[in-house]
Amino acid sequence: HLFSLQISFSDLISSSAQQGEVESCTRRKVKRLLSFQRYCHASRLLRGLVAHSPGSMHLLDDNYLGQAGHMLSKVSTWNFDIFLFDRLTNGNSLVTLMCHLFNVYDLVHHFQLDMVKLHRFLGMVQEDYHSQNPYHNAVHAADVTQAMYCYLKEAKLAEQLSPLDIFLGLMAAAAHDVDHPGVNQPFLIKTQHHLASLYQNTSVLESHHWRSTVGMLRESGLLSHLPPDMSQDIEQQLGSLILATDISRQNEFLLSFREHLDNQSLDLQLASHRHFILQIALKCADVCNPCRVWELSRQWSDRVCEEFYRQGDLERKFDLEISPLCDQQTDSVPAIQSGFISYIVEPLFEEWHRFTEASLLSQTMMGHLHKNKARWVRLRYAHTPSHTEDKESERQGGGDIP
Repeated sequence: HLFSLQISFSDLISSSAQQGEVESCTRRKVKRLLSFQRYCHASRLLRGLVAHSPGSMHLLDDNYLGQAGHMLSKVSTWNFDIFLFDRLTNGNSLVTLMCHLFNVYDLVHHFQLDMVKLHRFLGMVQEDYHSQNPYHNAVHAADVTQAMYCYLKEAKLAEQLSPLDIFLGLMAAAAHDVDHPGVNQPFLIKTQHHLASLYQNTSVLESHHWRSTVGMLRESGLLSHLPPDMSQDIEQQLGSLILATDISRQNEFLLSFREHLDNQSLDLQLASHRHFILQIALKCADVCNPCRVWELSRQWSDRVCEEFYRQGDLERKFDLEISPLCDQQTDSVPAIQSGFISYIVEPLFEEWHRFTEASLLSQTMMGHLHKNKARWVRLRYAHTPSHTEDKESERQGGGDIP
């Protein structure tokens, strides 16, 4: 990633550009800084396995590995602390979790996967998340994967799912935000980023996450032993799942889900209906943070808003219109979160609650959701300018680059 060059925006701004070239030069620099291109595509071959690959696990203290193993025995519980798990695995939460879940479901044996290739692929995915992103990083991917596992175990689903369904659900969860730049689609469009042009301003990030995943599948050779038509079908289904996480398609999926439930028309014997529920499950997992216990939910809320604010700072620095929710001067964390819960999370999880027929997990999630929403609403109206200033001073202690 070009982020690894650690070019600061101040360095870019201070570079010598002629007065008449400032605007075009600035645009080029933003593009360069946010570029996803692998200009040295063979770099992995030159440097071998990624630095944070499973191979580095042996460097961990046995006590830490023991604690991580103990946590994995409780990975199906909803209060699973992914932040603690990431610390115990030395930043390898995504790889460690995926390897464990593949063993739980015996997917390695079922699909005759090569363990070296599997580790290589998972290491590539984990590495391609940007650790400097406060929110869209490998820990978020691990959190979504753990939530997806909980949903796959729901009684309404568990007995109906095929090994392929489970494989697709876990893989899509792990890779759904890979190589996320920490800025949103409107930012890429207004800075005329090449990905916006490539994907015609439609599901730009999600399309990139999918195509990046396909590239890593092929580069690792994970599916190379399967018949071509099967590996191509897996790639297409992964794309359908990852593209479903585009928040701009929320109403499309919500209305379809609601209609199925109203008409009792879901038949999980049909592969197409199971795929649709996997799409819904991934969408739920992707936005389930407000359904976690407050101590975990609050951390995610602070992280996602910090990422928004960094984008706003970047837009302000380059004299761009500041995107909605990205202006820390006007958009508080409680306001953002209470709105997000009301308009995105609640409607989706209310339908999921219906689908699971009020399962114990769903009741737990809805209980947390309502309590967290009430708490954010109270904080919103208790929010003071001095609190904003305190948070701003804390935030400036970190970096500026998203």
